Amino acid sequence: METTALRTVEPSEETLVWGGAASIRALNGMVAELAHTSIPIQLVGESGTGKEVYAKALHRLAGGDARQFRKISCPGMNARHFLQEMKTGWSKVEDKRLATVLLDEIEELNSECQRQLLTMAGDHGILEQQEEGGGVRLISATTMDLEKEVQAGKFRRELYFRINGACLRLPPLRNRIEDIPAFTEYFLSRHAERLKKKAPALNQETLEVLVSYHWPGNIRELENVARKMVALGDAELAVSDLRVARMIRPAGMTATRFSSLKVAARAASRQTERELILQALERTRWNRKRAARELQISYKSLLYKLKQIETEIESVGSKSDE
Repeated sequence: METTALRTVEPSEETLVWGGAASIRALNGMVAELAHTSIPIQLVGESGTGKEVYAKALHRLAGGDARQFRKISCPGMNARHFLQEMKTGWSKVEDKRLATVLLDEIEELNSECQRQLLTMAGDHGILEQQEEGGGVRLISATTMDLEKEVQAGKFRRELYFRINGACLRLPPLRNRIEDIPAFTEYFLSRHAERLKKKAPALNQETLEVLVSYHWPGNIRELENVARKMVALGDAELAVSDLRVARMIRPAGMTATRFSSLKVAARAASRQTERELILQALERTRWNRKRAARELQISYKSLLYKLKQIETEIESVGSKSDE
């Protein structure tokens, strides 16, 4: 894999350019168009896909500054506190341009807070500023399908339509693997500067581990791995746990067909064993001796099983290259 061909775009918090994948280019095009409107926007994506980054980009492209942007975390919010958060804090904003409030994890907003928000939001999803005139644009962020929450009676239907002027779906990192090398180098550079350390070089083998991992924590998880690389000063050591984790099938993946129950049972047993080993290693922060004690096997047996898993990884990788 040639990394230079993938490094066509440098990710940045200050621009709209966070990757070269086709899905991201299409998303950025919609963001650029919607930013200059007052339409309320719903950002939908898995945890760690950059919903807050996109909310700030929408605000910045509309001409707002940091004083006009506020993030409100909805989980655990009571009605009194929510009302206070929504109605105060704009008095220091001198100009009358559209301000922005990001309602993070809006699916966690309780029924009373939903009622209050519906009352405050106008027909077009714009909140009236109490002291400044103008309006406050609503951007909501969620990891869930709010339409299903509406059908289940957990989210007010009229509020859903009020806040969903436009829905932008952020793709998970596993669906944009061409952006992983550029993101990794960006995070390595940033954390090397913050930690005042030298960023370790990435070899081909390490890059292959990164692009083949399923990244359940998305960009946030990748940044954590890059920070770990810098802190340890060793990229290969930092991704050692990913080598095993990428062999564990993520939830929702299509099951493999087996020719017999005996074969299926053996495969299921190996899968369960891999999961238990990984969980023990994660609990012990990859202290293999402690993990072996937790699993009630010898240290030598654990090393042997890890070697077996490594062999399976190499076998799967070689088959995928055929």
